[in-house]
Amino acid sequence: MCRLGTGDLRRIFENLDRNGDGQVSLEELNWLLEKICVHHSVDELESSIGKPSLNFDEFLHFYDSLSLGGTTRSGGLESPEGNEGDGDQETYLAEAFKVFDLNDDGFISCEELQSVLSRLGLWDERSGRDCNNMIRAYDTNSDGRLDFEEFKSMMLITIS
Repeated sequence: MCRLGTGDLRRIFENLDRNGDGQVSLEELNWLLEKICVHHSVDELESSIGKPSLNFDEFLHFYDSLSLGGTTRSGGLESPEGNEGDGDQETYLAEAFKVFDLNDDGFISCEELQSVLSRLGLWDERSGRDCNNMIRAYDTNSDGRLDFEEFKSMMLITIS
């Protein structure tokens, strides 16, 4: 999973916290997870998290547990201490690619990247230029979109 910066995570948190109380409910968190194709019930989240809502620091901790390999192929949470092999990493990257490949054509376009970033609350005018630049930076065959191998290269560089 691509690591997001604290500023990006703050924007996501603030977009999820619709009533402005400094807490993200499990329903709000589940809505976000569904948007990125990580499926849990609210009961599963509560069992895993142990409380009905998260403040920003707890949200960061939850994100860290996911970004350290804490999602299984079925979408369940697993311990961040688990070792993921190269096959698991390939599976995670393929699942992440599917999140961005909205029309399932095997490529990620700037429009698809923008759409996913919008759903996560990370889209603004500056991001639009960044989408084009990001695509161009990893588009090794210069076709204006990312195939899986280009996406994988981008993610492995970002994760390292």
